[in-house]
Amino acid sequence: MTALDRPHHLSAQRLFTLIAGLWVGSLITVGYLVAPAIFSTMTDRQAAGMVAGSIFKIEAYLSVTVCIGLMVLANLLVNRGLHQFRLIRWLLLVMLFCSIGAAFVFIPWMNTLRDNALTQGMPVMLSPSATLFGRLHGVSSVLFMLQSTLGIFLVWKLTRTTARSASHAVS
Repeated sequence: MTALDRPHHLSAQRLFTLIAGLWVGSLITVGYLVAPAIFSTMTDRQAAGMVAGSIFKIEAYLSVTVCIGLMVLANLLVNRGLHQFRLIRWLLLVMLFCSIGAAFVFIPWMNTLRDNALTQGMPVMLSPSATLFGRLHGVSSVLFMLQSTLGIFLVWKLTRTTARSASHAVS
């Protein structure tokens, strides 16, 4: 790598870290601040669940989009010789699977169960689908916790990677 390439790679790494940090921050904010606040302030748990579900759906779509973009950028960085991004790609791949599972399997399935219960005039937790809904919610919660934990690890690794690259660029 020539001296001229280093600042370009450093800028790409910083952009990568910034985007990843904002994204992971949004995951943590939605999952661990916004959703609990919704349930603690709204008295109607069904309505609170619908609002939280809508926010999680938006977050899942955002996560799929950002994750794919970061994977493309990580591949570019690896192809340019920044091999420390190999692990980052694997983390992003697992996070992408979590996002896809949420966006295209669990959230739509839970929404269908909720809508079916509402057409029958009852909240989903009082419907015959309550057990299945609870299990789906549990699995989706575990996926979200896994994704956010991996996200924290991702940002941790990125800050170390960017700092190391910055020190090499200076020397």
